[in-house]
Amino acid sequence: MKQDEFNELFRNRTKTLALQVITLLGELKYSDALGTIRKQLIRSATSTAANFRAVCRARSEKERFSKLCIVVEEADETLFWIEMLTDAGFISKEKMTDCYKEAEEILKVMAAYKKKLQR
Repeated sequence: MKQDEFNELFRNRTKTLALQVITLLGELKYSDALGTIRKQLIRSATSTAANFRAVCRARSEKERFSKLCIVVEEADETLFWIEMLTDAGFISKEKMTDCYKEAEEILKVMAAYKKKLQR
């Protein structure tokens, strides 16, 4: 796969994940505890997407690597907040399965990409 195709694919996948998270969380009733988790999960999912876009537009290899490190960190944080959301019982694991799997796959791909850039 060419770099441009890879970039386009993951720009779309990260953005779609962020939109799925926003949609699913928008269906939940408000509470203070849920509000905290909701805010953190939306921030980490949208940050993953926004920072991957920055990876694609990096002006140097150092900048690309730096932004990619943020993508890996935010994708991992997204998994954490999904776990918190489901473990606290605010939403069923079944409803979040697709988001969790996608975030996990994005994390694995981005971590491998980061290792490739480190060499």
